[in-house]
Amino acid sequence: MPARILIVDDNTSLAGNLREVLEGARELDVEVALAPTGKQGLAAARRDGFDVAVVDVKLPDASGLELIAPLRAASPHGEIVLVTGFATVDIAMAALRAGAFAFILKSFRPEELISTVAQAIEKISLKREREELERRYRAIVDAADVLILGLDAEGRVALFNPRLSALTGVGGDAALGMPFCEALVDESEQRRFNQSFLGVVEGDAAAEVEVGVRDAVGAIRRVRWHLSGVRSGGRGGRTDLVYGIGIDVTERRALERRAADAEALNAMAPLALGLAHEIRNPLNAAVLELHLLSRGIERLSDEAIREPMKRRVGIVEAEIGRLGRLLGEFLELARPRAPHREPVDLARVVRDVLDLEEEALASHGVAVVRDLGDDCFALGDVEKLKQVVLNLVVNALDVMPEGGVLRACASGDATEVWLSIGDTGPGIPPTILAEIFDPFFTTKAAGTGLGLAIVRKIVDQHAGRVDVDTHASRGTTVRVRLPRFTPEPVSRLPTTSSSSPPRSAGT
Repeated sequence: MPARILIVDDNTSLAGNLREVLEGARELDVEVALAPTGKQGLAAARRDGFDVAVVDVKLPDASGLELIAPLRAASPHGEIVLVTGFATVDIAMAALRAGAFAFILKSFRPEELISTVAQAIEKISLKREREELERRYRAIVDAADVLILGLDAEGRVALFNPRLSALTGVGGDAALGMPFCEALVDESEQRRFNQSFLGVVEGDAAAEVEVGVRDAVGAIRRVRWHLSGVRSGGRGGRTDLVYGIGIDVTERRALERRAADAEALNAMAPLALGLAHEIRNPLNAAVLELHLLSRGIERLSDEAIREPMKRRVGIVEAEIGRLGRLLGEFLELARPRAPHREPVDLARVVRDVLDLEEEALASHGVAVVRDLGDDCFALGDVEKLKQVVLNLVVNALDVMPEGGVLRACASGDATEVWLSIGDTGPGIPPTILAEIFDPFFTTKAAGTGLGLAIVRKIVDQHAGRVDVDTHASRGTTVRVRLPRFTPEPVSRLPTTSSSSPPRSAGT
């Protein structure tokens, strides 16, 4: 399209000559509009815009210098060329400071005007091309499903794409100028990230480093970064900017860890079965001996001797019971039996476990809120699912030693059913959230670290998933989601005709 030129000059004869010069120039493709006053020129700029405005400094209603700012506001991409016959150095400097592209003195040669306008049009073209490239670059950065980071030589954020903002909870504008490593990288891995970053800044080749990055809730996400530098002055110049392309590998690492755990547990299964046999025999013998010992203690007449001995026997029985449960949990994790498949009402499962644990809940001062819906059927093993609920209830009791509220829910939608157990405890620290389902990971002094690992194992066997919602001020809710069981409709056999069969001949 032709470039639009706006000439603002009260000398209509001169303005007409300028239009003829510009429209007749072979090196220009322009269309020219004229305005005799500043007011009319500004109205034309606001109405139609312009690429180049050629403005006389002295107009009947305004100064060309005063028109620079409103003209640029009316057409931000346009350039302004001032024309005057009475110029001083101060006026020229003021015009350039105000944003004028050039300053031409009367009387000028046509070639000078044509050359100036051509340069202004070329600048506008380059500016628009640059803005288009920046727009495309920004669109790519914003739409990319990877984490994109730009750091200056001091390690401060210069670029922060929306995907990274969504992960960290830090807005793009708020992130600018922030020291990325100190603010968001896990403290234990900051040195390793800085070593890779500084190596790129000092001229080394691109580097890859995997570190933990704190997300919006404070949990640690594993991110693998590819760092590369942009140098000023080409090769050998100083690195001004380091780009980081990051991929969140948290889920991949979790799957790898689960696969390794499963492989290790499978390898341990034969050993576990052998140990179970060897351990259960002496445990059973110890239980029998304790039973006989308890009967003997009951026959003692001296209460001062009898009661301390009964207390000690009770402690030993409790510890043997704990060892038996630990052995059972370990066997369940190392070599679980395949679940039975039958329709299971999750609301009934939750209700049965709560009734079983009613006394323990009351002794802990825990109030129970039930929200158990109807028609929450899944296909699974009722005993295994009861174990899931029991483990979740026991965990909830452990984090509410001084009492609290336990929320038990069962509900569903067209495709899924779920049960959830929530507590009002202190919540799970975000830094360990990714590890709570790992076998033998525990924060309890006497914990085994198997309860949640078994929950996940059983839920995996039922083709479900486990979600954890935790907050320091609200406690923790664990939700188990399973595919909904929908019985297939029973097809009816085709009905036969009610008419009597034909009589045989002779009847």
